[in-house]
Amino acid sequence: MCDITQRSSTFLFPKICSIFWRFYHTSTSHWCSCSKTISDEKYQDPFQLGRKDLKNLYEDIKKELLISAAELKEMCDYYFDGKGKAFRPMIVVLMARACNIHHNNSKEVQASQRSVAIIAEMIHTASLVHDDVIDDANSRRGKRTLNQIWGERKAVLAGDFILSAASVALARIGNTTIISVLTQVIEDLVRGEFLQLGSKENENERFAHYLEKTFKKTASLIANSCKAVSILGCPDPKVHEIAYQYGKNVGIAFQLIDDVLDFTSCADHLGKPTAADLKLGLATGPVLFACRQFPEMNAMIMRRFSKPGDVERAWKYVLQSDGVQQTTYLAQRYCHAATREIRKLRPSPEREALVHLTEMVLMRDK
Repeated sequence: MCDITQRSSTFLFPKICSIFWRFYHTSTSHWCSCSKTISDEKYQDPFQLGRKDLKNLYEDIKKELLISAAELKEMCDYYFDGKGKAFRPMIVVLMARACNIHHNNSKEVQASQRSVAIIAEMIHTASLVHDDVIDDANSRRGKRTLNQIWGERKAVLAGDFILSAASVALARIGNTTIISVLTQVIEDLVRGEFLQLGSKENENERFAHYLEKTFKKTASLIANSCKAVSILGCPDPKVHEIAYQYGKNVGIAFQLIDDVLDFTSCADHLGKPTAADLKLGLATGPVLFACRQFPEMNAMIMRRFSKPGDVERAWKYVLQSDGVQQTTYLAQRYCHAATREIRKLRPSPEREALVHLTEMVLMRDK
């Protein structure tokens, strides 16, 4: 854990203990309403702006998965069915355009930048396949998981194959800096999974542990993908940092809202069972905030909700507390930070779409 500690300054975790308690004790009267927009700028629909560059995205991904074995091909193609919103690739192409415009007023996405969007989606999907095996999940995006249909062993191999195909596509870009940036994502995914297997007894350390895990498992992919396309489109290191910080803050906020939805969304709407995290023994933001009001939850957290009735009791405690509201407020703070970063770029429709994206993250219900 020494190297993790040494690099913690690169994360948005400064003075985490004081921040945690300030967030916890903030009056509910100061919370922003998710129904209100953060930006007063002209509305820009991210999905409309990104549509051109994402056309045939999943067909192009399938072309990367050159497989002769029919069963393996069916497994690898399973989640690339075109039914998702392609959230991560969309952020990547919008960031690419915003950085290109900032640098030389070019509105076109370079082929290498679009490749980063494809690679990001492949890495993300491979991680989902592996996560479902680890969690023994039975549903994903409203349908049965790979491991439920083909079994755990074959699902692991399918995830590995998708990851290897993404690595080949990454090498084809031919830029060692980009390779270094995006392989960091794979390292972070593994480290994040290990962090999720552990816990901390001290409440403040526990929350820092949770945010670090959230960064590595979710936000690192978005942050480093945004950084990669900024490097390809602009030589200014300050722009690279803006892109990275925007992606990191949006990514953390996205996961915080995901953790909220585990308590507030019905299973049919969410596409996966609710209370899934509690059943896996995970203490997410709403639980950690609720723990302050209900200290008896500490013992349940440390035993990972393993005793009969723990999940049900913890669920009730969270809903009786302000844990959901506090986690939502924390997500809003991260989205505000993302907005501050992206506004440092030259004005463009893509920049405003990225601002509006932060609002969409907060308002999503699945």
